[in-house]
Amino acid sequence: MAKFALLIGVSEYDYQDEHLKPLSAAVKDVEAMQRVLVNPEMGDFAASNITVLKNPQPQVVREAIFHLFFNRQKHDLLLFYFSGHGIKDEKGYLYLSTRETKKQNGKLVTPSAVPASVLHENINDSRSLQQVIILDCCFSGAITQGMTVKSDGTVNVQEQLGGKGRAILTSSTSTQYSFEQAASELSIYTRYLVEGIETGAADKDTDGWISIDELHEYASTKVEKAAPAMTPKFYPVEEGHKILLAKSPKDDPKLMYRKEVERRINRGNFSIPARRLLNSLRLQLKLTPEIADAIEAEVQQPYREYQHKLEEYETTLVEAIAAEAKLSETTLNDLRDYQQYLGLRDEDVVSIEERIIGQQKPTVAIEQTLGIPEQNQNNHFEFEVVTVNAKGEPINRSRKRAEFFSENLGNDVMLEMVAIPGGKFFMGSPEYELERNYSESPQHTVTVQPFFMGKFSVTQNQWAIVAALKKVSIDLNPDPSRFKGANRPVEQVSWDDAIEFCARLSNKTGKTYRLPSEAEWEYACRAGTTTPFYFGETITTYLANYNGYYTYNSGSMGESREQTTDVGNFPPNPFGLFDMHGNTWEWCQDTWHENYYNGAPTDASPWMSENKERLLRGGSWNSNPWICRSAFRGKWVSVVLNDRLGFRVVSAVTFI
Repeated sequence: MAKFALLIGVSEYDYQDEHLKPLSAAVKDVEAMQRVLVNPEMGDFAASNITVLKNPQPQVVREAIFHLFFNRQKHDLLLFYFSGHGIKDEKGYLYLSTRETKKQNGKLVTPSAVPASVLHENINDSRSLQQVIILDCCFSGAITQGMTVKSDGTVNVQEQLGGKGRAILTSSTSTQYSFEQAASELSIYTRYLVEGIETGAADKDTDGWISIDELHEYASTKVEKAAPAMTPKFYPVEEGHKILLAKSPKDDPKLMYRKEVERRINRGNFSIPARRLLNSLRLQLKLTPEIADAIEAEVQQPYREYQHKLEEYETTLVEAIAAEAKLSETTLNDLRDYQQYLGLRDEDVVSIEERIIGQQKPTVAIEQTLGIPEQNQNNHFEFEVVTVNAKGEPINRSRKRAEFFSENLGNDVMLEMVAIPGGKFFMGSPEYELERNYSESPQHTVTVQPFFMGKFSVTQNQWAIVAALKKVSIDLNPDPSRFKGANRPVEQVSWDDAIEFCARLSNKTGKTYRLPSEAEWEYACRAGTTTPFYFGETITTYLANYNGYYTYNSGSMGESREQTTDVGNFPPNPFGLFDMHGNTWEWCQDTWHENYYNGAPTDASPWMSENKERLLRGGSWNSNPWICRSAFRGKWVSVVLNDRLGFRVVSAVTFI
């Protein structure tokens, strides 16, 4: 078996982007990878079989990729490594930067970069059954875009790559940026790939070999600690995870000590018993204090780096508040960009923001800027927001506060309207999102003005009172629900019924109530989140009412209630809205369009046409979990009923 590698580092190019990671490390990344690959005690690649390109031109990259994969034997091991900047075109396809990469009129000049499809084609044409692709660049997870897709829109990597022993490792998802690490010459992801090979620490099963899956696990675990906003991805095909990339010194005392340090460390520190156990092991392995301390410092580095980033963010936030009594929208956007630059997630900084911003009194009250009536200006409520991982396990709980006003409908039945702040968001789903639909494409930026939204979907109590008011256009059934309960949502109302309800409510109150536009609904549902659900990467039946016999991502099956539940039974989203996932579908103003191409509004206004099908959002008690995602779009003929159709009202009026 022969081993061949192509290593590319690009740190010079003309492409300008305010979110670029600094790429001074790119060429050094390549040199570090070359060092561990040619070492006979590690990668054991022949130096003559490694091609290194530093800041190459596009055609040079294309030819080098061709020669890496061309005319190889099936048992050859081929490694492609790229460190630089990944760029997506308007369709979301990935390009690798070169020294000539540039943009014109805000768009990528595609011939100046190398499309990932070049890799796809050469991978498929090669006879080698051991191929490893490692991409350390922004948006590297987009490498899978352009591969064969199943009918539900998810990428079928195995079908596309085919064969055995092929794998792709990426430093981030298709929407994430990659980062360098302070006090390190290397990019974060490459640093830990190299560290895992060089120290042997990636050899999890201690068999003397580092397989691709072991290397990915080691590096991704380290990255998660140092830069939580990065999510390295691994796409193996059949036996791709078993490719043996490097040897490890399994009986080396330094490696044995490192593994014990890895096992004993807890959030960057060691307990008193752990400290004593490690001290004893030092003596047993005959390690000098200098060597042992250096190993511990290296293991602690990701934790220290993360803590340093939190401190940097906190210092920046304090200084920003000192400069502005009330943070402007521009400053808040800059803070979000700085958070992203540091590689921190929303949940990483929420406690800092609550502790610091929560102590500040804005110069202009939120009640005034959002137009809450004077008699209701001190109304607010506090609530707990839950975030879960891909398995549905809670990983964060935080306290939030939202402003609202109450509308007395009569008979002490109240309609609570929550203040939704204005802002911008990406509408639709990213192409990597599990079980997405084409109708959710393309993601596009929408600007939303402040408005109010019902804290809950309209209940049967609320419906009964408004349905008894004077008719505006059509008659209303006073009890249009199959599943009875005063605090359960109405669930057998047509779009026309919902419009009539809003008209009667507006006449009664003197304020304008209406259905949300589709963009307003998704913005309110997401509440600043970018995950498939506002809870996180999956959903559970402890968090929402849907068909629990089905699962999403790595979640587990749960209860299927087969009916609606009272509103407010489950945790709210970060804006303080309840039941935006499941329970009942919710009508929007818009008519149905097949996707967001060709004219989707960017100002959150309703998108209308002659189509008789109307927009539904949120899923219902009978929906599979993937249908309940924030981005999922449903449709229904406006006058046809079933037992899953409800709605909630919004109002964008400024009250005097």
